[in-house]
Amino acid sequence: MAWVYLFVAAIFEIGWAVGLKYTHGFTRFWPSVLTIASIVASMTLLALAVRVIPIGTGYAIWTGIGAVGTAVLGILLFAEPVTAWRTIAAHTIDAKIAELIDSKAGLAARALDGSDEEVVGESNVQLEALAALLRDALENAPTA
Repeated sequence: MAWVYLFVAAIFEIGWAVGLKYTHGFTRFWPSVLTIASIVASMTLLALAVRVIPIGTGYAIWTGIGAVGTAVLGILLFAEPVTAWRTIAAHTIDAKIAELIDSKAGLAARALDGSDEEVVGESNVQLEALAALLRDALENAPTA
């Protein structure tokens, strides 16, 4: 249940981060109320989640999902620019969140398993994907 709390907390984090844009500095009543409610919900659910999940893992996943989700909604809702660096940053965060949650080599899996083993021979799939993405961005970048 802690992982569900953490995921929902991260969704509320995206909500309050995007909501800040709509509050106009907390000068608009209903957007401000909804943003504050999202902050309270997000923090409460995060607090419940880290009763079970290690704080470093929980916080990293919470902020990672929030950062990527907010960046994506910024692009979709506010026409923020899509740049190579923004794409690389979002991909890196996303890859590390997936590693924390799913991979037996990830911190979350080791913490849940109680394993203190060092990870040996970890795959560099994320690094290879980032390098390909960067190469592609540089090759397709407009020239001055």
